[in-house]
Amino acid sequence: MPVAIEVSGLGVRFRRNRRGGRTFKDLFAGAARRSRPGEFWALRDVSFSVQHGESIGVVGRNGQGKSTLLRLVAKVLLADEGTVAVNGGVAPLIEITGGFVGDLTVRENVRLTSGLHGMSKDEVSRRYDGIIAFAELDGFEDTPYKHLSNGMKVRLAFSVVSQLDEPILLVDEVLAVGDKAFRDKCYRRIDELLAEGRTLFFVSHNERDLRRFCKRGLYLDGGALVMDASIAEVLDRYNADIAT
Repeated sequence: MPVAIEVSGLGVRFRRNRRGGRTFKDLFAGAARRSRPGEFWALRDVSFSVQHGESIGVVGRNGQGKSTLLRLVAKVLLADEGTVAVNGGVAPLIEITGGFVGDLTVRENVRLTSGLHGMSKDEVSRRYDGIIAFAELDGFEDTPYKHLSNGMKVRLAFSVVSQLDEPILLVDEVLAVGDKAFRDKCYRRIDELLAEGRTLFFVSHNERDLRRFCKRGLYLDGGALVMDASIAEVLDRYNADIAT
């Protein structure tokens, strides 16, 4: 069986005065890979592989490339150097409320976002009641999305994405949002997905969550991969570094 994620010599360059990695102009113009004034490498020469069924936690200080790495794996960003190969579909829990339309109702948004994630109309119809029930939005189905509270929006987004059958789950700090009862429900859902053999690629600052869900860790510092080991070893090294 091929690996789930294969990253080799990965690098991405950002401009300090704008968001994003390569622009489409850069891509088609074949822009040189050297750094230019006002640019910096958010990630450089990062290589690792993830087997199907593994649970990987990514740690590091803010601004060290963790979320950028997740977006490269999700194909939201283009790399300037190296390659990212993903064998299987991904269920992305990153920028979790992105893609929802404020003026559409909850019902309409469920159909829209589920379809954008690859669900057929029949699948959406079959899973619709479960999505609404998990999100605890019974009675709000005809409410415009923009009138929901932030907590309701997060519950709806998590509910939609966690219903996907994709084998690879990408999670970026989403469990830090919402009240305790909903977080506990998310924990149970992720436990179920892992028990099914899904692959988890998880970015978090929450040590308890990392130790609960992950067996292996990647430690990023300065855009470089400085350690790839068990999650316990990685967290021990990371905690020692930030204490100095």
